[in-house]
Amino acid sequence: MSELDDVLRDLTAEGDELDRLVSSLDPEQWRLPTPAPGWTIHDQIAHLSFIFRLAGAAASDPEKFKALATGAEEDFEGAVNAALGSYADDSPEVLLGRWRAERAAVVQALAAVPAGQVVPWLVNPLPPIILACAGIMEQFAHGQDIADAVGAELERTDRLAHLVVFAVLTRDFGYLARDLTPPATEFRFELTSPSGELWAFGPEDSEQRISGPAVDFCLLATRRRHRDDLALTATGDEADHWMDIAQCYRGPAGAGRAPGQFAPVAV
Repeated sequence: MSELDDVLRDLTAEGDELDRLVSSLDPEQWRLPTPAPGWTIHDQIAHLSFIFRLAGAAASDPEKFKALATGAEEDFEGAVNAALGSYADDSPEVLLGRWRAERAAVVQALAAVPAGQVVPWLVNPLPPIILACAGIMEQFAHGQDIADAVGAELERTDRLAHLVVFAVLTRDFGYLARDLTPPATEFRFELTSPSGELWAFGPEDSEQRISGPAVDFCLLATRRRHRDDLALTATGDEADHWMDIAQCYRGPAGAGRAPGQFAPVAV
């Protein structure tokens, strides 16, 4: 199995985990508000469906991707919100079917990209494996919003390794979103996986360090929990500042989550 196949397998498994949660909801629950201001559970799944549709087109039909992405390069948030309108009248059953189809299609499309080839994306072309990791990030973040809305817990496994790598690679996004200059210093990340394995990245002798549970790191980087509610430790002024602005997605940071908004994550 190639590295891309491994990520696509885990992307599928993460989608299936979230699918089991939303498919058990009553139609009324799909209209529940989530912690993302103004977004219901229906909106969250519509967003995921659109993102996967966009990624599938990027991998299989560049002209279709170009048409779908019109305006997104300058205003991604606005383009995504506008796209939600095309799902607004879908019943939960119809929307669930659309999301499942887009999930399957993007896996097939990314798997078919020839080795060494990149695919178009909103800012720069990306290798298929990075786009697949971004898909895991999207499902983690929006799945967490859905779980929080209904008081459920999603199983978190070592499949999060792909999201951790993605968040490490995109360390600078929080600075760029705020027009700040990223520090030249490389950070050391030492994170404990759900199974207890240590995942380490960056120079061992770096004075700027982030350590703690990998799940908490993912919650921080997707801005689904405030740092005060996570068992993460920052060593060094730059690392401490990064904990305040961390995000592993492009565009506006949004309000994030407030301290104490959720019960502390168990470790």
